[in-house]
Amino acid sequence: MHRIILLATFFCCTLIQAQFGKNCEVRQIKINFFNPGLEYEMGLGVNSTLDFRVAWQVALEPASSTPIEDYDFFPAITVQNRYYHNFNGRYRRGRQIYGNSGNYIAPTVAVFSPEKRVVENTLVDGVHAYSGLVYGVQRSFNSGLSFSIDAGAGYYFGPFEGGIHPVLNFSLGWIISEKRWCVGK
Repeated sequence: MHRIILLATFFCCTLIQAQFGKNCEVRQIKINFFNPGLEYEMGLGVNSTLDFRVAWQVALEPASSTPIEDYDFFPAITVQNRYYHNFNGRYRRGRQIYGNSGNYIAPTVAVFSPEKRVVENTLVDGVHAYSGLVYGVQRSFNSGLSFSIDAGAGYYFGPFEGGIHPVLNFSLGWIISEKRWCVGK
């Protein structure tokens, strides 16, 4: 029993040591050009951030019988809890991690608030949303240019029959405010 407690204490101390320092930017605000809007990303832990986006977003039409083929432009709020898994490897290879340049996995939630619309001769009204998991890549440059792309799957729900559909987000923008804290170049 004492060995188990000693082993558990050792692993807890290892995790505490691993949490020292920070690889992520403390905070940064971006203007998104592809999906017009604002994006705010704040550091939560050593390699994790909370990304909050308010924008007009291109999205599939989940009320359609063929949602993957029908797209529309909706006002949306998207939240992701990003875990960047390759910061240390990029830093060791001399690659930049400025502006949270790395690959990430993230649970994601998006809420869309479209106007009333007619989809396949049916009036659709109300908010719809999805919740899912994505894998993504983000790169930021010293000039301030930043882009990210992530893809995965999510469960869509709202005033229609819910279902699992693909999730694809693309962001191209400019970092307008930052608090440089990352250890990367």
